[in-house]
Amino acid sequence: MPQILDKRRRAALLRARLSEAMARAGSNQTALARAVGVDRSTVSQLLKDEGARLPNAHLVGACAQALGVSSDWLLGLSERPESAADLLATSTTLTRAPRALVDETIFRWHQEAEGYKIRHVPTTLPDILKTRAVLEWEYGPHLGRTAEQAVNASADRLDWLRVSRSDFEIAVPLHELDSFAAGEGYYRGVPQPVRLEQLDRMIALVEGLYPRLRVYLFDARRLFSAPVTVMGPRMAVLYVGQSYLAFRDTERVTAFTAHFDHLVKEAAVSSRALPQYLHRLRGTVAQG
Repeated sequence: MPQILDKRRRAALLRARLSEAMARAGSNQTALARAVGVDRSTVSQLLKDEGARLPNAHLVGACAQALGVSSDWLLGLSERPESAADLLATSTTLTRAPRALVDETIFRWHQEAEGYKIRHVPTTLPDILKTRAVLEWEYGPHLGRTAEQAVNASADRLDWLRVSRSDFEIAVPLHELDSFAAGEGYYRGVPQPVRLEQLDRMIALVEGLYPRLRVYLFDARRLFSAPVTVMGPRMAVLYVGQSYLAFRDTERVTAFTAHFDHLVKEAAVSSRALPQYLHRLRGTVAQG
C-alpha cells in the first residue's frame, strides 16, 4: 500500500511540474506534443490522468528536453529544474552587440527559441515595426553595409515572425511613443510625414499580427526596464550597449520573465488598447 501511495504522489508531482514547466516556457499542449512527436491526446492524458501510472522514460525525457528542464526534476528526484548539462555549462556569457539594424546573433537566438514565447523590451521603437524611412534615419550613420541591404534583412525578419510558431510580446515605455510622435528628444529631426507613416505602419501591424504579436506600453515614471529579451525558458539577454549579457540558468531566466510579466500586468496601455492610442497620437501629429 505505501508503494501505491508513493507512486500516486510522484505522478501528481509530475503533472504539477509539467504544467509549471509549460507555463514558464509559454508552451501549450499542442506545441509540446509537436516538439515531442506524439499526439496532443497523449500530452492531455499525461496532464489530466489522476492515477498512479507514470509515463515511460522516453516520453518524460522528451518532454524535459523540449521544455528546458531535467527529467529528474519532473519526476521529483531533484529540486533543480536545470539539466545536468545546463548546470555544468557557463550560465552567463558576454557577446558583442554591434550597432547594426539586424543582428545575426539575436536573430539566431530567436530561431533557437522558436515555439516558445519571446518577450522583448527594445532600446527604442521595435525595429520590426519601423518603416524604411525611420530605419534609414536611425541606423544610417552606423551601418557597415548599405541601408538597402539592412532594410531588406529587416523585412525578412518580419516575414519570419509572421510564420514562426513563437508568440511575441513587446513592452515599450510610454514616453518612447510620445517622444516619437512629438519629434522630441531622441527623435528630434524626424520629419512629420515620416512620423505619420510610421504610426500608420504600427497601427496596421499591431492590428494585423494580433494576437501573435502583442505590444504593451508601460509608464517609466512608475516602472523601469533596461533593454532585455527573454526567449522562453532557455535564455534571457540584457542589452548593455556594445554587448549582450546572456543568462541561461533557470533562476535568472525566471527572474527576467517575472520582471517582463510585471511590465505587462502594470501596462498603462494594453495590447488591445494600443491601436486606439496610436490613432490618437497620429491625430496630434497630423494637427501639428
